[in-house]
Amino acid sequence: MKSQIGVHRPVDLARAHGLSAQAIRNYEQAGVIPPAGRTESGYRVYTDDHAHALSAYLGLLPGFGYAAAGTIMRAVLRDDLDGGLAVITAAHVRLQRDRETVTRVAAAAHALAASERSEKSEKPIAVGTLAHRLDVTPATLRKWERAGILTPARANKARVYSPDDVRDAELAHLLRRGGYRLDHIATVIEQVRAAGGPGPLAASIDQWRDRITARGRAMLTGAARLSDFLETRAAPPVGDTGGAAGL
Repeated sequence: MKSQIGVHRPVDLARAHGLSAQAIRNYEQAGVIPPAGRTESGYRVYTDDHAHALSAYLGLLPGFGYAAAGTIMRAVLRDDLDGGLAVITAAHVRLQRDRETVTRVAAAAHALAASERSEKSEKPIAVGTLAHRLDVTPATLRKWERAGILTPARANKARVYSPDDVRDAELAHLLRRGGYRLDHIATVIEQVRAAGGPGPLAASIDQWRDRITARGRAMLTGAARLSDFLETRAAPPVGDTGGAAGL
């Protein structure tokens, strides 16, 4: 089933990737590379199979992260290829969702930046006024507040929404109509606040897109490394003719 050509010490595998020998042992303990063989004196012995597995795991890390890469490799090593591929598919679904989000946020930021320029002097408004503007119920706004999307102030115990709150509510409304969950919307709103509003956020959209593109390319590279590893595991060991001549 596996090609076992080559014998490697932990330090041999480590040096090839700029790692420490302890890191190799840690990866073995974590189950992301196969268990090592042992010499009679108890020293670990690795083969080309371990080298290919390590290359696959390290290739997966940049695009999928430690948790997902580990889950993928452990599934593959226990011959659960479907389980590993399911993790890869889910990661691509999340990447596509992020790509759709940045497109929506870019459009919303552009629209809200124009709105902000004309409405920045607007006074705080009541919950009923904001609800009417967005065509939602006050209960919906309170739900968004519990989710961390809105943070209205209080005036005589009544909620009042500043121009920034109105901006956040309008962006949340756009994303909610796009089918996004409240926790995802809260993350986007936090990015808007950190950027200082939709105008500065719009200037960072290209960087956001670049990160998504880089992650997508890294995922492709990781998948290719994993495919190479699967090919080596499917190849018969050198010297095995697969026939009965050796019997």
